[in-house]
Amino acid sequence: MNIAVKLMHRFKDYDNRSKLKIYQDQTELIRSRNLQAWEDSQLQAESLRLQKEARSGTPLDELLVDAYALVCEAAKRTLGLQPYDVQIMAAIALHERFLIEQHTGEGKTLSAVMPAYLNALTGEGVHVLTFNDYLAKRDAGWMGPVYRFLGLTVQPVQAGMSLSRKREAYAADITYVTAKEAGFDYLRDTIALSEADTVHRPFHYVIVDEADSLLLDEARVPLVISGESGSSISDGILFAEVARQLQPVEHYDFDEFQRNVYLNEAGAAKAESLLGCGNLYDSHNSHLLTSLNCALHVESLLNKDIDYIVRDGKIEQIEEYTGRVAENRYLPDGLQAALAVKEGLQWSVGGRILGTITLQHFISLYPGICGMTATAHASAMEFKAVYMLQVVQIPPNRTNIRIDHPHMIYTHKEAKFKALVQEISSVHKAGRPILIGTSSVQESDMLAEALAAAGVPCQVLNAKNDAEEAGIIAKAGAAGAVTVSTNMAGRGVDIRLGGGDPAQAEVVAKLGGLYVIGTHVNESVRIDDQLRGRSGRQGDPGASVFYVSLEDELMLRFGFDKAVRVPRQDEALDGPLLRSKIAHTQRVIMSQNFDIHQELNGYSDMLEDQRRILYAERLGILQGTKPMSPAEQRVRLFYIDAFWADHLAYVSYLRESIHLESLASRSPIDEFHMQISQAYEQIPAKIDHETANMLKRLNGSNDPAKWDEFGLKSPPSTRTYIINDQYLQNKRSSWTGTTVLAYWLRPVLRKLLWPVLKLPKY
Repeated sequence: MNIAVKLMHRFKDYDNRSKLKIYQDQTELIRSRNLQAWEDSQLQAESLRLQKEARSGTPLDELLVDAYALVCEAAKRTLGLQPYDVQIMAAIALHERFLIEQHTGEGKTLSAVMPAYLNALTGEGVHVLTFNDYLAKRDAGWMGPVYRFLGLTVQPVQAGMSLSRKREAYAADITYVTAKEAGFDYLRDTIALSEADTVHRPFHYVIVDEADSLLLDEARVPLVISGESGSSISDGILFAEVARQLQPVEHYDFDEFQRNVYLNEAGAAKAESLLGCGNLYDSHNSHLLTSLNCALHVESLLNKDIDYIVRDGKIEQIEEYTGRVAENRYLPDGLQAALAVKEGLQWSVGGRILGTITLQHFISLYPGICGMTATAHASAMEFKAVYMLQVVQIPPNRTNIRIDHPHMIYTHKEAKFKALVQEISSVHKAGRPILIGTSSVQESDMLAEALAAAGVPCQVLNAKNDAEEAGIIAKAGAAGAVTVSTNMAGRGVDIRLGGGDPAQAEVVAKLGGLYVIGTHVNESVRIDDQLRGRSGRQGDPGASVFYVSLEDELMLRFGFDKAVRVPRQDEALDGPLLRSKIAHTQRVIMSQNFDIHQELNGYSDMLEDQRRILYAERLGILQGTKPMSPAEQRVRLFYIDAFWADHLAYVSYLRESIHLESLASRSPIDEFHMQISQAYEQIPAKIDHETANMLKRLNGSNDPAKWDEFGLKSPPSTRTYIINDQYLQNKRSSWTGTTVLAYWLRPVLRKLLWPVLKLPKY
């Protein structure tokens, strides 16, 4: 570590300590407001006073001490919970719009109540964004008595709620909801043709729970609303059959990180022969090339029970970072159709996209943003660069005494797997609970089978039975429990020693607490830390260790198997330098992924700026702030939506081909910005022209029946879903230099060189 980096770390540590000192002083002030002797009615009268103060314009900072003292006393009376000093300190940082790192089990849920209450006093509403529907409902129900005691309303939003119930929930002072559901509701609002059909009110202040997942891991996930899906397709069978006849190396190659696949010269020749299409790279064959690429991608890069599962006759994507089923998530249409063909299933063509927004852009709509997670420090640079959020590390209430053992590194997978089973069997005999984090559904099932054969009963928690995850994970700390899990299953649910039984907790503590074992290291150190953090909550004893083999996917991708020249052996390697190299590789990958995300943001940021400008105009029309007749209002809204959908289709097409601009020595992103700017500038004139024509046809009629007769209505049905942009990200990151030249100049070179070199004409 060089001097500059050391100085930077020292400065950050000093800055963090300075903030904590200020928060500690404020906490002592809050504690000094001793409200124990007050009657309930006095506390409630004080809450009413604070509401009046806030709504009359008194800065919330001036009300913080009184408000937090009230919440502390209300929590004690309604829930029997007395916030720790560190929870109050975390709550102050949240109000100041920081991202707090608060260790697992330190009570983030209660910490969030204080800033939620304070910021809800203005009457503008507060959203707490949770990881899943279960947590939204649980936390609203659990913390609800505190808010209601103090005269505020609280509601959860759940997927599938009626429009009226959602409007009521979003109108509450505090709303607990998943980020995805809030985003989908926002998209539905953006195509509503009457204000009565919207559910959101203007955004104010948001607390993002599990912030690392929502703000980073899934930040670029595009939420989509579209018209109902079209007809079912199955014409991809031909391309699947062609792809299956192509062999790696001989017919196609991967990029250096195994993220993308592309045909080589021999592969293109074989494909042309099998398809009988002539030059595959001629412009009139572009649809064939796209379909073949999709088929080749799913055949060579997507693995069942690792990247997706098939359940009840449907393909379900698995989230890369969590290992859980990604509900309502699909690949881009061509890839999803190819995957369906691979699995012998049908796929309906997606309907016309009416609106889309990434989670990152959706969350940035809130004027006030803060968040909390157990693992933030490792990605502090990203939080600051993307959201201008600074990380504050909150110390634990009790010192963390978990023992994090060095990685156990093996030369090959079989040796690692054998050692894993032996270690689990040995520890289980003593009755110590074990949580094993695996890399995939496939691996978790395989390990469970091996443990059963070794006489070790276990609970399996993966994407195939995620509905029971909260109950399973809550019992993972019970004596003798062995839980085999994918990466972050059960996130947001505490693992208490003894499964919540105090007597059993003492027994488990004497055995060393929860033993966490990782069967692989992740690309991000932060994800590894999340698994480690399941053990050692609130000063409990615990331990963690990661088992790694040089044949693991990450190790192979970065050539560890070639760099470490030792004979295959069953014993673990003794290599501090190797462990250091692994940690360095993880930091490099995190940096690479951050650069890729920044590049991709360059493509989506301008589109989001355009959407916001158009939506602001649309909202003004919808709310009647711009005088016009009802007929003109309906017509103009209709054509804004129609031309925006056309624009989205054009942008999607453009993004798929813009990398070709680099061949002409132009910057792809500059060219992309120029072309979508030119297209966007034409939209107002198109809206005005079509609006004028339609108003003439309507002859000024304000009869809704006539509007419907002319087709001026919302789509009869819509669906919301998530596009897995991992493919687009990988594709973007792999189209570099020689790859682009070799791939796209092939037909040009063939035409130029064929007469000279007499290359075969296929």
